Amino acid sequence: MNWINNVVRPKIQRVFKKKADTTPDNLWRKCPACNEMIFHRDLDAALNVCPHCGFHMKLSTAARLNSIFDAGQFQLVPVGGVPLDPLKFRDQKKYPDRLKEARSKTGRDDSVTVAHGPLDGVEIVAAIQDFAFMGGSLGMAAGEAIVKGAEVAIEKHAPYVLFAAAGGARMQEGILSLMQMPRTTVAVQMLREAGLPYIVVLTDPTTGGVLASYAMLGDIHIAEPGALIGFSGRRVIEQTIREKLPEDFQKAEFQFDHGMIDMIVHRHQLKETLARSIRILTHKPKLAPMSGVPARAARG
Repeated sequence: MNWINNVVRPKIQRVFKKKADTTPDNLWRKCPACNEMIFHRDLDAALNVCPHCGFHMKLSTAARLNSIFDAGQFQLVPVGGVPLDPLKFRDQKKYPDRLKEARSKTGRDDSVTVAHGPLDGVEIVAAIQDFAFMGGSLGMAAGEAIVKGAEVAIEKHAPYVLFAAAGGARMQEGILSLMQMPRTTVAVQMLREAGLPYIVVLTDPTTGGVLASYAMLGDIHIAEPGALIGFSGRRVIEQTIREKLPEDFQKAEFQFDHGMIDMIVHRHQLKETLARSIRILTHKPKLAPMSGVPARAARG
């Protein structure tokens, strides 16, 4: 009995422990809405849309870029640097430490990434705001990126598509963060004067000063299903007006019903909708399919 306990059992336990240690713990994801478990490859293929209930989970910047540009072909736009910690701000952590942590987590310099490339054969400039980077907060670097995107769009005479996702302004930069609201508003006006389309895609969540500036100045406003879209938080509004708000208040569907956005588009149809809208706004006809080649293969 001692031989079994002391020799055989430990060997068996080591074998099973080794197998458990080599098995990744992120093969399955639980849907926040319906609690169904989804295999990670299926979820990636579905662009982070739950195949059971259609809930739109947050999408990474890389996945977003690959999903909108033809064959994932795009070039990143370099953005000029800004002061790292202009106010020497510190709360529970130093601001530079928070930036370092966010950069390590996301692999990005800040919350907004700008790229240009073809969408259905039409050259566009796109700005992606990533909620994973400090809640997509609007600071000097993010404002600079959005302005740079507008300048590149004007230079290339290309439509500008912005994917908004933010919790508001970045408090660690104070008034310098708030000044990005008028800066980006001026950039949108520059696009308008150049006669270029500016399309905003509102993803979950888009709130605060972002919604009070460039996120609501588009020629067309598209929202993903179920996205939270609003300026102040629900609890703050209820305490101010002393009334109970509807359950779907500030959801994309509520905003659409009240005329705040133009359309709600499923993520799987988003590229097609953007392509159609851009061709209408730029008066560019859809490319005719090549002779003998199926239309689907010849798109773009």
